[in-house]
Amino acid sequence: MDFTSVFRVAMKTLGRNKLRTALTLLGIAIGISAVICTVAIGQGGSNRIHEQMRMLGDNFVWIEAGGRNVNGVRTGTGGTKSLILADMNTILQTIPLIRSCSPQLDERTQVVYGNQNWNTMYRGVSPDYLKIRRWDVAEGGPFSQDEVDASANVCLLGQTVVGYLFPHDEDPLGKTIRLGNLPFKVVGTLQAKGYSAIGSDQDDFILMPYTTAQRKVKGIDWLYDIFCSAVSQDAVNPAQDQITSLLRERHHLFVFQQDDFNIRRPEDALKSLEDTSRTFTLMLASIASVSLLVGGIGIMNIMLVSVTERTREIGVRMAVGASELDVQRQFLTEAVVLSLLGGIAGVPGGVLGSVGISAILGWPTAVSPIAIVVAFLFAVCVGIFFGYYPAQKAASLDPIEALRYE
Repeated sequence: MDFTSVFRVAMKTLGRNKLRTALTLLGIAIGISAVICTVAIGQGGSNRIHEQMRMLGDNFVWIEAGGRNVNGVRTGTGGTKSLILADMNTILQTIPLIRSCSPQLDERTQVVYGNQNWNTMYRGVSPDYLKIRRWDVAEGGPFSQDEVDASANVCLLGQTVVGYLFPHDEDPLGKTIRLGNLPFKVVGTLQAKGYSAIGSDQDDFILMPYTTAQRKVKGIDWLYDIFCSAVSQDAVNPAQDQITSLLRERHHLFVFQQDDFNIRRPEDALKSLEDTSRTFTLMLASIASVSLLVGGIGIMNIMLVSVTERTREIGVRMAVGASELDVQRQFLTEAVVLSLLGGIAGVPGGVLGSVGISAILGWPTAVSPIAIVVAFLFAVCVGIFFGYYPAQKAASLDPIEALRYE
């Protein structure tokens, strides 16, 4: 018999017991849907982490003031005052792997507008900060280099600050807010970035010229951080090594002395979260696969029952010339068809389930075509694996005994 004939016979046979076939299909469909849903949940989390990595900055290199040793007592991060603007300028001049830099000073402060107030973080930066951090201006515009040179009292607001200081949709552009005892003119607002992968609000801050923060707000001449952008992702690690050597030389540190600065790799933490998310996805998919195995056991059960019910039919087929291979192929095809039909029913169920989870729980999901194909192939493998024994049992029947079977 050719494949078309075998397939047609398989469909007719399965159609004789519609309820039993439907229940077996349901087990496979639930398994496929569960696998697709769990992979979509994990993929959605990974996509969010990838987006957070992209939002960190343009090939981001973060240098911050480190700790120091005072009579054997180590201060914490930011305890040194050795990171200065001249360090940043030297980095730009001598390390070609670095494309741009921005100094930063930050601290929490209370801001006031009219009868509204909010405790937030101010950041003193240069105009290059927005380009390095891949941050767009929503309204207005960034402050200029001339305003940085003049230590102007201008600022840009994050969307969280806008929401608290201007709660009734009042346009913040051109308004004057008070930061401590200093008035600042709002020249722009920033595009919202939402919460980071670790749950912090990325829009809860105010940007101002770093010179204003240094001279008028803090009254210092050193920097808390230097944000840099490497020329490419591959240049990030070599650039960090070169910056380390340069700053140790500029800060006159001996070989036995520790760095008085830190070069942070925030993307490492996000990559660790991504690895955790991938492991969690695999674990969930493995758990969901158990339902596929249960569906496979259902296929084996229905096929064994079918062999018992059709023993006499098998004997007749062998008596008129069917080989063991023909019988085996017939029953194996029926098992695979069951799995295929279950897979076809399970794919839309998995897609709809993923959309429902995203809508109800607010968790991002991403249905991957690869996950659908893999789940579908897994269903076929389940059909072959659990259908092989019943097919082999049918093929090994003695024709004479099968004909005598009542």
